[in-house]
Amino acid sequence: MFTFFIITFGCQMNKSDSERIAGLLISLGGVEAGGPDKSDLVLLNTCSVRKSAEDRIFGQIHNLKQLKNTRPDLIIGITGCLPGRDKDGALRRQFSNVDLFFPITDLPKLADKLIDLGLIKAGAQNSAINYWEIIPRFRNTYQAMVPIQFGCNNFCAYCIVPFARGRETNRPMADILCEVRDLASRGFLEIQLLGQVVNNYQAPDAKNFSFADLLLKINQIEGINRIQFVSVDPQYIDDEMIEALALPKIMNYLHLAVQSGSNEILKKMNRKYTVGKFLKIAEKIRKIRPDIALGTDIIVGFPGETENDFQKTVELYKSADFDIAYLAQYSPRPGTAAAHWADDVPHLEKERRWRVLQNLMEEIVLRKNQKYVGQTVEVLVERCVDANKNIYVGNSREYKLVEFESGVDVIGKIVKVRINKAEMWRLTGINDCGIK
Repeated sequence: MFTFFIITFGCQMNKSDSERIAGLLISLGGVEAGGPDKSDLVLLNTCSVRKSAEDRIFGQIHNLKQLKNTRPDLIIGITGCLPGRDKDGALRRQFSNVDLFFPITDLPKLADKLIDLGLIKAGAQNSAINYWEIIPRFRNTYQAMVPIQFGCNNFCAYCIVPFARGRETNRPMADILCEVRDLASRGFLEIQLLGQVVNNYQAPDAKNFSFADLLLKINQIEGINRIQFVSVDPQYIDDEMIEALALPKIMNYLHLAVQSGSNEILKKMNRKYTVGKFLKIAEKIRKIRPDIALGTDIIVGFPGETENDFQKTVELYKSADFDIAYLAQYSPRPGTAAAHWADDVPHLEKERRWRVLQNLMEEIVLRKNQKYVGQTVEVLVERCVDANKNIYVGNSREYKLVEFESGVDVIGKIVKVRINKAEMWRLTGINDCGIK
């Protein structure tokens, strides 16, 4: 038996990877510890999408090196996007005290690496042949992330993902449906389908079986109440997928990354759509689901972005009327096309543009949240935030954070909450309609 601790950076896909890492380590005799100082093995599952993420990772590695100075037997490992993009070994050479350095695609080989390090005995069984076969250890018993795709073929000019995770591969349809049926039989209520370009899913084991077909199949599985998916690329949205959004179990939220409101910048980014096409897609979606909440990603300060380009992004934001946006200041990623271009928007100007959009987003978020006052929303309860006052929180079908009081433990249940107060990042209400 050995103890382990996983530190995760990055997106939902990284979090899902960590669930599979934990599942594999447990199958090998591992026990999850409460922190690095209590562990025989510490694994960092890393993100390389932005420089800020890498800076946090390097800081964490420095802290672990200090811990290893007092505990020489501690095994430190790095996986995820950093090793995935380290094609020439330059990154690996920077981490002299790191014992494991492997891309997430090599996860099925982890047992062999741990045998070599003496953490587990020779002969330890690992039946998983590939990544998809590793059984994850989910963070709870009612929400599950289900990866359906790995890697990306798009090569957006700013994005490291195709280099860190490789080319796109799609998981067999039969395997996905088998996993979701199993999750439903175990009481899971919410499924989140994951892929770098999830709506470009094409089943390798069923001809002409599309992402919309997959949504329809999962919608028919008894026991599943909510279906969500990320990440969606506008260029792969067709009428069939838009129609699928009307399925009753699909969440009333769609994250639709636009990145910029300037056609010139979108072209430089190698995004295969225009602002006009994006707005038409948003219009079609709202015809199918008029009250859907739309989220997006936007990068400010991309090479060559002028003030006029930025103002077009502001206008797009207003026109699309997004419910939420994840805003990033551009930072060059080694290996990408944009890394070869002049990073010609000054740092202070990037910060200013970010703040303009952040203020606009906050204004719109508060306005949109006000409409929920007096309405009753369905909430999947995720945790208790104040045991003394019996305060619980969860997300509505629009992915709005909802806080309410309950006299009974409702974690993992879907409850109806009548909203009586709306703030920028939180709705507050009372559980007046019981448990669904």
